[in-house]
Amino acid sequence: MKGVRALVHLLLALCVHWIAEEMTVSVLVDVTTNALCPGSKTCPQAIYINGIQQTVVGIFKMIVLPLLGQLADDYGRKPLLLLTVSTTIVPFTLLAIDQSKGSVYAYYIIRTISYIISQGSIFCIAVAYTADVIEEGKRAAAFSWITGLFSASHVIGNVLARFLPEDYIFEVSIALLIFVPVYMSLFLKETVRPTKVSDQRVTFLNWAFKVVQERYYSMKHAVNIVTSSSTLKRISLISFFYELGMSGISSVLLYYLKSAFGFNKNQLSEILMMVGVGSIFSQMLVLPLLNPLVGEKVILCAALLGSIAYGLLYGLAWASWVPYLSASFGVIYVLVKPSTYAVISKASNSADQGKAQGFIAGVQSISSLLSPLAMSPLTTWFLSSNAPFNCKGFSIIFASLSMVISLWFAWTLEIDVEDEEEDYDSQNIEAPLFRMIQES
Repeated sequence: MKGVRALVHLLLALCVHWIAEEMTVSVLVDVTTNALCPGSKTCPQAIYINGIQQTVVGIFKMIVLPLLGQLADDYGRKPLLLLTVSTTIVPFTLLAIDQSKGSVYAYYIIRTISYIISQGSIFCIAVAYTADVIEEGKRAAAFSWITGLFSASHVIGNVLARFLPEDYIFEVSIALLIFVPVYMSLFLKETVRPTKVSDQRVTFLNWAFKVVQERYYSMKHAVNIVTSSSTLKRISLISFFYELGMSGISSVLLYYLKSAFGFNKNQLSEILMMVGVGSIFSQMLVLPLLNPLVGEKVILCAALLGSIAYGLLYGLAWASWVPYLSASFGVIYVLVKPSTYAVISKASNSADQGKAQGFIAGVQSISSLLSPLAMSPLTTWFLSSNAPFNCKGFSIIFASLSMVISLWFAWTLEIDVEDEEEDYDSQNIEAPLFRMIQES
């Protein structure tokens, strides 16, 4: 609890941000379907656009996520958090004003840019911020509080979506999204020491060259951090295959439920709430108690096993009550993220938390790039009347196989603890970008 008190302003701001985003999720399915396929229960256009969006985001996140992790190490967590939490305001404002077909297309374009900057990076920077203020032995519990509040935010957001009139959902969401950066700018404290600025003047071309050069060396340094550690290499593979399966399922799940079982906004909100309610308990209470007893590896393996059951039950669902049973496995599979963060943090020194978390998040973004290439056409095919056999959730079963591979890698994981006494100055080969800007 002492550690949580040190994070109270960060956790409160993130909680409000996630509530604002989550309350729009179930509504967006109806909004996009009604705009792109009016009067139709199945909307292949929406599935393909979501797949294209996820692919584009995955391409750019491979570069942006590691870069943001490095910038958070160099220039501070607070400015990067302010940037990432502010990107959602514009696309949701657009849908609040108009929900026509043209506005929905414009929303997807702007939201894609927003996802490139914020998706995954908020977690990475928040985890790095947590590592700055929480001692190593208690970080796993702190990370579980972050992911637990993420789940709690999902529950609250879906409760609001369930009971608020649809006409007011985007307006409430926008108000909360604006509140977050204002609150952070007033109350969140920086944890990275500012670097002294040199009075030396440089030309713009020299400055630009140095920026590119230093970012290259920074990226190379991040790669060396991961490749020099057997633990980080193995957790990269685990994260890649887990995200390949889970992101594929998440990208099509709500459209699959709407098409296969006719679920509406309220039922989709109930499914999302079921995942959230149980996961709050498991992340905020169970994981902090179990982690000192069994360790991150056991928790990670159990969570991956739960994610496999989660995917298979959705894919094999033979009645409308089965998705509710599948959602109950959210209590277990949500522990993948905090245990992964804890393993990465334990295998990295304090000066490289942002780089390591950002690099592995970049690896996950490759999965986000690849999964829609298979999931979008496969889901559309098996939901259509031209399916080769009657299994509407075959694409979700197929995605679950990727998580089986992830479980195998997790089973062979050996966790090495990084020596914190290693000299940071010998590793920090980067010059802060802000210093270069001021020198110019």
